[in-house]
Order: sequence, then C-alpha cells, then structure tokens
Amino acid sequence: MHEMALTESLVEIIEEEGRKQGFARVRVVRLEIGALGCVDPEAVRFCFEAVARGAIVEGARLEIIAVPGEGWCLDCSRTVPVRERFGACPECGGYHVQVTAGEEMRVKELEVE
Repeated sequence: MHEMALTESLVEIIEEEGRKQGFARVRVVRLEIGALGCVDPEAVRFCFEAVARGAIVEGARLEIIAVPGEGWCLDCSRTVPVRERFGACPECGGYHVQVTAGEEMRVKELEVE
C-alpha cells in the first residue's frame, strides 16, 4: 500500500510548514487527489488517521477533493475529459491525448491555529 508512504510524506510536509510558519495545530486538511493518480482516497483517509497520531495534524479533519481527469487532444485541439490513461479522445476518437489534470495529489488548503 503506497498510500501509507504518501500519507507519511504529506504529514511531514505539513509539519515542516508548521515550523516555518509558526502554527501549532491543524484543524482541517483539504487534499486534492486526481482520478488518474493511482491513489485510493479511502486508503489515504485510513492511513491519515494512523499517521496523524502525535503529529501536528492529530485530530484534524481530512477533506479529500476529487480532481477529474482532463486532457488536451492533439488531433482535434480540444480539452476533453479523460477517464483512463491512453484512452481514446471522446470527441474525435484519436489516441493523442496529453493528460493535463487528474494525476495530482496536493494540499489545497490548511485551516490552522
């Protein structure tokens, strides 16, 4: 389960920001997870509870925002929804689609004290 390692890194990043910016506690973590990122949001939620113990995020609410896949079709020059990597463009059927969104995992916002 790579979600555990990802969540541990997430908490480390938040703790480092807490030291830099001087906040002592995190109340809410808003996390964006892309649909194409091969990350299971429910596994992240489970891991977050375990990793948060004793950390600055202990007791924080984790809000996960799903980011849909999106791409740019080089054949028809359109932004299109992407449901799977290497799939056909839903507009023209071509297979030259560059993914532009949906692969990310990023902290969108923190509510801190």
